[in-house]
Amino acid sequence: MEPATLANIPTHVIAGPLGAGKTTLLQHLLQQRPAHERWAILINEFGQLGLDAALLEVDTRDGVSLAEIPGGCLCCVNGLPFQVGLQRLLRRSKPQRVLIETSGLGHPVTLLQQLQQQPWMGVLTMQPLVMVLDASALARGQPLPATQQAALPLAGCLLLNKSAQLTEEQRQHVLLSLPAVVQHWTEQAAIDWQQIPGAGAATPDQAAIASKPADPSGLRVLWRSRDEIHCQQQRQDEHLSMSWRLHPQQQLDRRQMTHWLGLSPWLRAKAIIHATDGWFSLNALPDSPLRWKPAAPANEQRLELIFGQPQDQQALTTALRQTLITG
Repeated sequence: MEPATLANIPTHVIAGPLGAGKTTLLQHLLQQRPAHERWAILINEFGQLGLDAALLEVDTRDGVSLAEIPGGCLCCVNGLPFQVGLQRLLRRSKPQRVLIETSGLGHPVTLLQQLQQQPWMGVLTMQPLVMVLDASALARGQPLPATQQAALPLAGCLLLNKSAQLTEEQRQHVLLSLPAVVQHWTEQAAIDWQQIPGAGAATPDQAAIASKPADPSGLRVLWRSRDEIHCQQQRQDEHLSMSWRLHPQQQLDRRQMTHWLGLSPWLRAKAIIHATDGWFSLNALPDSPLRWKPAAPANEQRLELIFGQPQDQQALTTALRQTLITG
């Protein structure tokens, strides 16, 4: 590390359970980034591919540098990828502010402890933890995962997201289960940047131009045929992710893709695909309608499903192949 040029960088950790709205919050904050600040964004995903950076749809040439560490929790799978990934991000972009989005299946408390120790002491200045919670799920009595529950006392701000349809009685029920810290009722995780703890923290004066990483996932594929499908699995505790990579010139039938997504009981679905009518992204939860959004062309297609129980990846891959446009 280079303390003369990398010191006292305000750093915000964004935590919360799977599907609460962390990536959506990050998108809102990026849209409000002060023009004079350079931000570095580090994203951790449970699956092997890394799709959140692509789903953010941000121009990384304009004061923002992105890095992604897929493959499980930052702090408990293997500390080395995290250490190396964050150091490379800081050296490359020399940011004035860092935002870290943790995996919904990760351990925020352990991560916060690590970021306040060497080699990050004096380099990063940690700001109060921001936690995004699904208020509608809490109102239904759905418990928080133990790792997220443990982080609540450390939070400086709670975003009670997906709250528009809650009654006053339901809101009071939700509040009874939470610590008395700053709380914001939100929809689509929309919040003013100045309401985030530490938004006004002094930033270091560092001169550098952020650049876009060529491949945030760090995973390369040598394509022998455009009809190839590469598959991966990632397990952590009781959760399983299945990931697929497809050639960028291959085309998928979106109607068939919607059918394919209905074949298994996933907990989260993310995708960047090349359909017959263009490129599209998907970021879905099982209790919400599938919404395909137009996306910029990518150097490959990626799909990822997270499950709470074992699945037959070979059967799903065979079914996925049926969505390809042949000819």
